[in-house]
Amino acid sequence: MISSMTAYGQAERSAGGLSAEVEIRSVNSRFLDIVMRLPHGYGGWEERIKAMIGAQLERGRVELRLTVRDNRRAEAGFEVDLPLATAYHHALCRLRDALTPEGEVPLALLAAANGVIRPCEVEPDLDGDWPLMEDCLTSAIQALKAMRQREGIRLAADFSNRLALVEGAIDAIEADSSGLVEVYRRRLQARLEALTEGIVALDPSRIAQEAALLADRSDISEEIVRARSHLSQFRTLMTDPAPAGRQLNFLLQELGREMNTIGAKTDQADAAHRVVAVKAELEKLREQVQNVE
Repeated sequence: MISSMTAYGQAERSAGGLSAEVEIRSVNSRFLDIVMRLPHGYGGWEERIKAMIGAQLERGRVELRLTVRDNRRAEAGFEVDLPLATAYHHALCRLRDALTPEGEVPLALLAAANGVIRPCEVEPDLDGDWPLMEDCLTSAIQALKAMRQREGIRLAADFSNRLALVEGAIDAIEADSSGLVEVYRRRLQARLEALTEGIVALDPSRIAQEAALLADRSDISEEIVRARSHLSQFRTLMTDPAPAGRQLNFLLQELGREMNTIGAKTDQADAAHRVVAVKAELEKLREQVQNVE
């Protein structure tokens, strides 16, 4: 069954003071294009994440955002930048001496200075924390794929309706084009009679021969056969479990070529109108197929 490239997935996991949230969304693209926003310190997971996404998705622009909350870092406490604190203290003392020589420099003011007291920097344990991230990412990808499949079902229903319209129009075009020899015979005879005004006797066998030649040049049976073959292949690919977006797009291009040839060959008004209608449906199908994985 075909899948859409437009979808969204989200998952959260927590364990032992560590929590992770993954949001992943995808839109249509000719190839698989992965863009990630990872927190500081977690860039080492980038290749692992790409490998997991690449193993599950064939095409689409995929945007992933990872949020990590590590409450274990709070246990590491804080550190004091003594050189910075000393520099701040000297500056505050100069300010005090210039403005209020009898005043004091409050410790709270010094402690509030930017960068004097800060949390201890603890590098994340990328290997140890990966199982939690892997579980979270797996769930988010599965949610994304499930939405892709649901959207694919809707696309398939729309495709089926439009293919039925195209197939019905092709049947009607074939019916309109039947009996061309007789049509051309009557048309030739009427034209020749109008031109000769009954002065010259017309050769019925010669008229029939010319009508047959005209009908042969206007024959669209081969194009009709190929168009029906493309429609059959399109329906088969719609039920194939493998990604089929590129093949479906190719078949629509080939169908368009067949209809252009049919339109160039036929001079039947009804058939020409139906060719235009089919090409309009093919264009709508082509727009939708751009979103199929």
